Amino acid sequence: MFQGTSLLSLDAKGRITIPVRHRDALALQCKGQVTLTLHPDGCLLLLPRPVWETLKEKIKGLPLTATKWRRLFMGNAQDVDMDSNGRVLISPDLRQTARLVSDVKLVGMGSHFEIWDAAQHAENETETMAEGMPEILGELIF
Repeated sequence: MFQGTSLLSLDAKGRITIPVRHRDALALQCKGQVTLTLHPDGCLLLLPRPVWETLKEKIKGLPLTATKWRRLFMGNAQDVDMDSNGRVLISPDLRQTARLVSDVKLVGMGSHFEIWDAAQHAENETETMAEGMPEILGELIF
């Protein structure tokens, strides 16, 4: 289970280095084979390949009315291998679409990660806190 956030920097080639605490799990779970695709919120998804394969089957089964969403997820999906130094290359087109320039935030979301522009992620968190907690979260005990 992936959780927590890490502030990372894109290198000159557009790569991020996966933190060591996640690197070993990705190596075991999927031999470092991951898939990157767009998320509707404007970030990227980084999914271990087996997680992507399961999600891809669900996406393929969406009704015709969801063709635009299928195109967004499937059309932008790129299979990438983590290199021996734990780096993942993010293609120029995905970097541009997600507005990733330098500082990025890797956010563990359980079975996968989100990759955000760090400033955009901070702005989204501020907006979320300002909206107040939805009623359904009132059932959680803190």
